[in-house]
Amino acid sequence: MPLTTIDPTTALVVIDLQKGIVSALTDAPVTAAVKQSTHLATEFRRHGLPVILVNVTGRAPGRTDTGRSTNTTAPPAGWADLIDELDVQPTDHLITKRRRSAFHDTGLDTLLRDLGVTQVVLTGIATSSGVESTARSASDHGYHVVLATDAMGDPDPEAHRHSVERVFPKLGETATAAEVVDMVEATR
Repeated sequence: MPLTTIDPTTALVVIDLQKGIVSALTDAPVTAAVKQSTHLATEFRRHGLPVILVNVTGRAPGRTDTGRSTNTTAPPAGWADLIDELDVQPTDHLITKRRRSAFHDTGLDTLLRDLGVTQVVLTGIATSSGVESTARSASDHGYHVVLATDAMGDPDPEAHRHSVERVFPKLGETATAAEVVDMVEATR
């Protein structure tokens, strides 16, 4: 479904664009995700719309079939720091998550409601993990969800494609970063 509108109070939520993750994923989709996410952040700030930058510092402790390491050593210093390209501003809101979804035990829903947000635009890494989980939670919380598909990346191209083509249309509206910016301009 094409993007129909941008609500008066829409927030940009950028997932896991942090040094330890981005530096490990240097392929073209990740580079594009960084470029488009930073462009969206600049435009949202210019229009006085909330920008929420999310990093991750933990994961659920349960066992999985993917054989997650049980390594409990702390990541290297700076691993969870947001990438410099995001140019964090004093008006940005910072959320640290410890699970896939940016909504799980973080206060994100309360923050969004306090700001009067009714719609979220999601970007970041990884499409099939943090972004998809946050989109599912946003939908469950009753937000209008926009997924800027060229502003997200995944180390697994097939998982990215599956999320974009099969999952996201059920959770919200998909659009390019340029389409989101055009709609922000048109509704301001």
